[in-house]
This record gives sequence, structure tokens and C-alpha cells, in this order.
Amino acid sequence: MSDKKMTSSRRHHLKSLMLQIAAKWIQEDKEEIAAAKQAYMVENCASPNRSGDQAALMETIKKMAALLDRIDEERYDMESKVGKADKEIQDLRIKVVDLGGVKKPALKRVRMSADAMLKALLGSKHTVNMDLRANLKQVKKEVKEEPTEAAGDWRKNIEDKADRKKMFETS
Repeated sequence: MSDKKMTSSRRHHLKSLMLQIAAKWIQEDKEEIAAAKQAYMVENCASPNRSGDQAALMETIKKMAALLDRIDEERYDMESKVGKADKEIQDLRIKVVDLGGVKKPALKRVRMSADAMLKALLGSKHTVNMDLRANLKQVKKEVKEEPTEAAGDWRKNIEDKADRKKMFETS
């Protein structure tokens, strides 16, 4: 498509069309589910035979009660299986979190003076002004003197020539 933006009226029109299509699909799904339920009921549950004497009706009622009991037992079994599966899923999620650990954010290096660190640790009420550097021993560097006599001759010559060059340049 081009780089042009869609106008708001066009966008709202397309959104309303999509919502209408989605509502139509939902309605069709509901109708399909209702038809599937009706087909299942016709297939599995025959209409009761009301003709006959009282004994035949009692027998039919007993059969229906037995079917209901069996269905209730199956429903209970399914509920217990689903409950166990849900509990197992929850336990596995907890294990995954435990194994993965908590991801810690990367720490930033912060340059802070010793006084600021002490204030942060002790709180703002306790102000401690210490010069920690004063307590440190100062290490003096030993100056190593190189033997200048061995290499000093040519260095003196170069320095002398540089001095002569300066004399000529200044005059």
C-alpha cells in the first residue's frame, strides 16, 4: 500500500464491518451448536412411549433413573480427573518458576562518596563526616635514577644542539 494514512471515517467504517461479520459468525456458531445438540438428543434419547400400563411406565422411569445415575458418575469422574490435571499443571508451573529462578536486573555502577554511602546506610539523621583518605597510609614512590653516565653523553649532545638552535632562532 501507499504511505498515506487511512482516514478516521474509513477506519471506523471498516471496524464496524468487521464487527458485523464477527457477530454474524457468532450467531451461525450458536445455531450450529443448537442443531448439533438437537441431533444428539434425537439420536441418543428416543421419545418416551406413553402408551401402556403403569408397570411399563415404571420400568421406563427406572431405566431413565439408571441412565441418569451412570451419567452423574461419569460427570463426577471427569470432574475429579480435571481437578487432578489442574493441580498437576499448577504444580508444574511452580516448578518451572523455581527452576527458572527470578531474573535479576543488571546492576548499574554508581559512583558514591564514602559520606554518601554512610548516610544511605545509617539514615539521614546520622550525619558522619569522615575523611577516610586521611587515615590511609600514603605510599611514596621511590624515584629510580637511571645511570645517566652511560647514556648521558649523547643526550647532553642533543640538548646542547637544541640550545644552540634556540640561540640562532631568537637572534
